[in-house]
Amino acid sequence: MTQTPGADAPPRSFTAEVKDAVTPRATLLVTGVVALALLFIASYVGALHDPKPKDVPFGVVAPEVAAQQTVDRLKNLPGDPLDPRTATDAAAAREQILNREIDGALLINPRSTTDTLLVATGGGRVLATTLETLVTTLEKSEARTLRTIDVAPADRHDANGLTSFYVTVGWCVGGYLCASIMTISSGAGRPTPKRSVIRLIAMAVVAVVGGLGGALIVGPILGALPGSIAALWGVGALIIFAVGAATLAFQAVFGLAGIGLVILIVVILGNPSAGGALPPPLLPPFWRDIGPALPPGAGTWTTRSIAYFKGNDTTASLLVLSAWAAAGIAVTLLAARLRTGARTKAP
Repeated sequence: MTQTPGADAPPRSFTAEVKDAVTPRATLLVTGVVALALLFIASYVGALHDPKPKDVPFGVVAPEVAAQQTVDRLKNLPGDPLDPRTATDAAAAREQILNREIDGALLINPRSTTDTLLVATGGGRVLATTLETLVTTLEKSEARTLRTIDVAPADRHDANGLTSFYVTVGWCVGGYLCASIMTISSGAGRPTPKRSVIRLIAMAVVAVVGGLGGALIVGPILGALPGSIAALWGVGALIIFAVGAATLAFQAVFGLAGIGLVILIVVILGNPSAGGALPPPLLPPFWRDIGPALPPGAGTWTTRSIAYFKGNDTTASLLVLSAWAAAGIAVTLLAARLRTGARTKAP
């Protein structure tokens, strides 16, 4: 009689089954995912749950004595919500807002009881509303009234001024997902120099296509964001390539764990600090400080400037994105070359 192999073997213990079902590698990956999820909750809630204005750049236009008195009063407001400074006249205040040097301005009329507040909803409706509420309260305390003028209004199809943030997030997601797919599809092995060059070229192609697609969707197709299509295309391509190159660099150094680090930097730290849902002056200090140095923050600032502020004040944010792209290229190629050299010299 033929006996089935293992038929008489004793039943395996539950502990042994658990060890087979949940390997150490799976345990490590699940632990990392749970940690990322908790960090996601902590970062978004921590950054966005209690918006308060802090040192908002703000202009004051008034006769000389009244202007300085108003600046001193605004500087002494509880919690330091404003960072006031004088402007020579209404035209200068408008110019400073369009140059993104200040976020609003109060024009005091000494011959009337009605003053004027200049805001820019294109830079974020939440911030404009916050300034209007704050200044209206101050005006009422002095028995004065306020009228508000929007010098850089958000498009009617971009009611809350969030389209620039959403398209930037989409470009960032495209960057790290495409780079991650190229990495995962070929396994966990570190890339060779030749493969790294091929991946970087592929990311450049993806960036050009994705940047154009995003610009067309938010522009002509949906009419959600004004501004030059060519300029939006360019910044979109730069965002995608910068994030994609950074992802390839982290993977080249840390293996598949590098993808998790990119998610930590771009999604968990970058998105809530980008100034999208809440413009930078309404964010807590830590998030306001790191936002401009990360791709989502630099991308959101640049996209908003293109759409509503005539492309002003984009140099710093474009340099940040370019630095991420250049560093991603350099680290990806250097790590691949060093690792290949080490393998060649190994016995």
